[in-house]
Amino acid sequence: MSVTYDMVKHNAEINAYIRGADASMSAMGYTEHSFAHVGKCADMASRLLLELGYTEREAELARIAAHMHDIGNLVNRNDHAHSGAVMAFTLLDKLGMAADEIALVVSAIGHHDEHTAVPVNPIAAALILADKSDVRRSRVRNRNDISFDIHDRVNYAVEHADLVLDKPAGTITLNIGIDTGICAVMDYFEIFTTRMLLCRRAAEFFGLHFKLLINGAVII
Repeated sequence: MSVTYDMVKHNAEINAYIRGADASMSAMGYTEHSFAHVGKCADMASRLLLELGYTEREAELARIAAHMHDIGNLVNRNDHAHSGAVMAFTLLDKLGMAADEIALVVSAIGHHDEHTAVPVNPIAAALILADKSDVRRSRVRNRNDISFDIHDRVNYAVEHADLVLDKPAGTITLNIGIDTGICAVMDYFEIFTTRMLLCRRAAEFFGLHFKLLINGAVII
């Protein structure tokens, strides 16, 4: 049976876990990790694979992985990629997805956290780039800037973040605009260095060079 993104996106059980995971993140003071985030990641990961010449089905598997990638936060933020992968295996097996496709999706979910991730397949590499480039003001829950922590401040300062593939140049560029009245450019680089290095590895999986531009200046 071919399990589609539409089936996963509208599955009541999966979406209950996404809501529960985001509620846990909210209780811990983290930024939004709910349907807006996973939807943006799904669109970006699938678009990237299609632009690189991968099949429609591979792009759909990237959308499925992206929709489910943060459900492990329901268990605990620590090791959420690994617990989420185990949860995804059970859920997708229950839906009747083929084992070879489950393997790709589960590997991608298990390899999206910057502390343990490796871009082990195209789905994983695309998910890494999509997930780590989703920085935006609307992810910040706390709107009292007096009590912003550095993650709130950095996300709130981002005015735009665009992931741009240039196949002829062999580059993929995360182009970010930051309001430096809210946060310094170095604040972004300080807290997201590990993520950006992982993006470099994911880009290299596709034979691309990863570039980070902040306010027009080349950072990486």
